[in-house]
Amino acid sequence: MLWSEGFVGPGSLWRNWEIIQNQLNRLFAGTGPSAREFPAINIWADGDSVVVTTELAGVEPESIETTVVGRTLTLRGERQPEQLPENGTYHRRERWYGKFGKAIELPFDVEADKVSARFKKGVLYITLPKAEAEKARKISVKAE
Repeated sequence: MLWSEGFVGPGSLWRNWEIIQNQLNRLFAGTGPSAREFPAINIWADGDSVVVTTELAGVEPESIETTVVGRTLTLRGERQPEQLPENGTYHRRERWYGKFGKAIELPFDVEADKVSARFKKGVLYITLPKAEAEKARKISVKAE
């Protein structure tokens, strides 16, 4: 016989998977994302600067702290928990809240006094201009 007595049919496998998934969700509930996971970022560059974007829905702009030292950009902040009405109870709770922090190594030194940040529709945009010493310079070649 191909299958042993312990064979579990496809429907049972799916039910077992759901049970495992629910148990793991309960195990990790409330722990929130790790510093490596949140906030997720995109980084892109043009000739003179780097732009870092990150989605911070539900975070108040006043709670966001950005610092630059050398080639390291650090983001810190906090998302407050959603307030339930009196006698309200959760049916399901997946949205994370709490403090977060992330350090990002940049590809060059930046002009820290020229860094700008704006927050629009839950997305933080940070523009980091290259330090003058990092910018490419055209070198003229003299004929002798």
